[in-house]
Amino acid sequence: MTHVFVAPHPDDVALSCGGLIASLRELGQNVAIVTVFSGSGDGTALNGYQREALGFGSKALWPNSEAFNRASIRGDYPTDDPSIAPPWAATSDRLDATQDDADAAAKRFWQRSSWYRRASIRNKPLAGQPLIDDLPTQGAVMTEELTEAAAAGEVMARRRLEDEQFAYFAEAAVIFLDLPDAVFRGYEGDEELLGAVREDDDAPTERVRREIIRLEPQAVYVPLGVGNHVDHQLCRQVGIDLLAESRRWVMPGPEWAGKVVFYEDFPYTWWHDFDRLEQLPAGALDGLDQDLILAPEYADVGDQLERKIRGISLYESQLDRLFGGEAQMAAAVRSHGAKMAGLCGLAGAAERYWRSLRA
Repeated sequence: MTHVFVAPHPDDVALSCGGLIASLRELGQNVAIVTVFSGSGDGTALNGYQREALGFGSKALWPNSEAFNRASIRGDYPTDDPSIAPPWAATSDRLDATQDDADAAAKRFWQRSSWYRRASIRNKPLAGQPLIDDLPTQGAVMTEELTEAAAAGEVMARRRLEDEQFAYFAEAAVIFLDLPDAVFRGYEGDEELLGAVREDDDAPTERVRREIIRLEPQAVYVPLGVGNHVDHQLCRQVGIDLLAESRRWVMPGPEWAGKVVFYEDFPYTWWHDFDRLEQLPAGALDGLDQDLILAPEYADVGDQLERKIRGISLYESQLDRLFGGEAQMAAAVRSHGAKMAGLCGLAGAAERYWRSLRA
C-alpha cells in the first residue's frame, strides 16, 4: 500500500502530516512525498551542465528499506539477444554507456566544486573573481555566468536538501518536481502570496497526476489551503481536478472519491485557529462535485508526536521564520496536536484530515 503526500513546498508535509507518516511507516506501508514548488525559476535557459551544477530538475530518492527492495524481482527479458529482447530493452552496452554518462556528469560536478573552492592566502581576489573571505557563505566561487542563477537557487537548494534529510529520517520516498516557487513567478509580498491565484497561473494537475498514477496509491493527500498561500491553493486544485476526472472522461476514469484526502496546513491552522471548512475563503471548494462531501477523520499520533517534532526540526532554515525557534515549534506542535485530540475524544495528540466521499 502506498500513500502519496503532495507538498506545495519542502517542509509542508512534515509540518502537517508528520505524525500520520510516522504511523504509516510503523505499520509497514509505503509513503511517497511529491514536492511540487521546489525550484527557483524556469531553468529553460540553462544548459545540461549548468542544471547539474545548480541542482535543478526532477529527482526521485527512494529509501533503503525492505519495503522498496526489488532486488529479487527478475527482469522480463534477462538477455542481450536482440532477437528476444524488444527494441526498448536496455542491453549491457547501453547500460554501460548510460553509466559512463552518469560518471562523467558526477565528475564534472565535483570538479567544479573542488576547482572553484579555494582559499586566498594573500587575501586578494584572483582572476577577477570575488574574494572568498567576502562571500556570505562557504562553497564554490561561481563563474560569472552562474552567479545570478545560483543566487536565486541557493535558498531552494538548501530547502530541497532539508526535504531529502526528512525523507531519509521518515523512511519515505521523495520526488521533486522543481516547479518555481510563487516568489519566482512574480508574486510579491503577503498580499499577493496569500491572495487570489493569477488567471495565467494554472494548477500543475497533469504534472502531479503523472507522478501519482505511476505510484498507484491507496490514498492521495493534498493541502486544504488553510492560510490561502497561492502554491497551496494550486495544490488543492490538483486534488479537486482529480476528483472531477471520473465524471469528465468519456471512458470511466479512476474513482478518486475516497482516495483523495485533504490535510490541514500547519502552522496556518494554528495561526488562524482553523475549526471548520466554512473558514476557507469563499469559492475555495467550488470545483467539487455536488455529490461529494468532505468528512473529517482524525489520525491518532500520540505515540508519534515527538518523532514528528524531530522531523520538523530538520528544516532548520524555516524554524526561526515560522516559529521563532525549535523550542517554540515543539510547543506549537504539541499544543495543536492536543487541541485536535480533544475534538475527537483522544487523550494524546491527533491530526485532522478531510476525506472525499460520495454522498
